[in-house]
Amino acid sequence: MTSPRHIGVAGAGLLGRLAAWTLAQAGHQVTVFDPADSASPPFNGHGAAGFTAAGMLSPLAELDAADLDVAERGWYAIDRWDAITRQLGELSGQRPWFNRQGSLMVAHAPDLGAARRVLARIESGSVQWPHQVQALDAAARQALEPALHSASGTLHAWLLPGEGSICTVSTLEALHATAPGVQWRWGETVVETGAGCLRTADQTHLFDTVVDTRGLGARPQLPMRGVRGEVVWLHAPGVVLHRPIRLLHPRYRVYIVPRPGDVVLIGASEIESEDRSPMSLRSAVELMAAAHSVVPDLAEARIIRLDTNLRPALPDNRPDIHVEPGLVRLNGLYRHGWLLAPSVLDEALARTDLLG
Repeated sequence: MTSPRHIGVAGAGLLGRLAAWTLAQAGHQVTVFDPADSASPPFNGHGAAGFTAAGMLSPLAELDAADLDVAERGWYAIDRWDAITRQLGELSGQRPWFNRQGSLMVAHAPDLGAARRVLARIESGSVQWPHQVQALDAAARQALEPALHSASGTLHAWLLPGEGSICTVSTLEALHATAPGVQWRWGETVVETGAGCLRTADQTHLFDTVVDTRGLGARPQLPMRGVRGEVVWLHAPGVVLHRPIRLLHPRYRVYIVPRPGDVVLIGASEIESEDRSPMSLRSAVELMAAAHSVVPDLAEARIIRLDTNLRPALPDNRPDIHVEPGLVRLNGLYRHGWLLAPSVLDEALARTDLLG
C-alpha cells in the first residue's frame, strides 16, 4: 500500500477531475486548481472542453481519420467508463448515463461513394478487432432506430457494434461530487508547473507530486493550439434514439447523440480555429438541417443552447504523456478527450508509485 501523498492537480477539466477522483480514491490528499468560478459548466465557450463534448465513444468510427492507437485506447475507455460510471453511481446514488449499444453510420444515396471511402478506411484498420462494421438493410435499420429515415430517398446505414456514449456533464459533475476529501480551489489559474511545485499568479505551491492537465492553459510550456467544436442542444420529446448516429457527408461528419431527458446533441468533428465566439448562423443551420434530413421528427424540437468550445491539441494531434519524479503532465487529447482520457491517465499513473 502506497503511503498517502499530497498531490496538486492543475486543471479541473476531464483529465483533472478523473485524476483527482482516482488519486483521492487511492487515499491521497489532493488539491485542484482551476480558473473557473465553480464546478458547474458555464456553457460560454470558456469552461472545460469536456462539458461541450457529445461523449461519443467511437473507436471504430475514429479509424476514418485516426490511427490504431486511438482505437485501442478507445476500446479500453469503453470498459473503463462502464466501470467508473458504475462506481460513481454506487457513491452518489445515481449512475451517470452510459450506453454501449453500438452506433450507426448513415449516408444519403447521393453520398454513398464518399461513405464507402470512409468505410473502406475504417474496415482496413479494424481487422484486428472483434467488432466489425455491419451493413444494414432498411428493415434492420428500422428495427434498431425507428426514428431514422430519409424523407428524400434511400438512406444507407451501417452498425458499429460495441461502441458507446456517455453523458459528459453528469459524469464530470459526479467526478467532482464523489472525490473524497479533495480541496477544489476555483478561480485560481496555474501559470507554470514543475516537479513538486505549481505556481499561481501570486504564490508557489509545493506538493509531493504535481499532475498538470491544463489543456490550452499549459501554454507557453507546451505548444498547444485550440480546435473549435460546436454543439447544438435540442429538447426533443417523443424523438426516441437508442444510440449515436453519424451522418457521412462529403464535406463533414455530423453526429446526433441522444441524452437522457429527451435531449439530443448535434455536432461536427472539428474546426481549425481558436475562435471562442458564439455559433454562427451558417453552422447552426447546417448542423440542424443535416440532422433533420435523417431524423425528420426533430422538426419540432426546441433549441436549448448553442455551445462552442476549444479542444486542446498538440502539433501532431496525439496525446502527450510525460512522467518524471514529482511531475505528471497530460495534454493534447484533441477531439478524442473522452475516448482517450482513461488510458492516458492509467498509463501515466502506472509509471509512478502513486497507486501502489
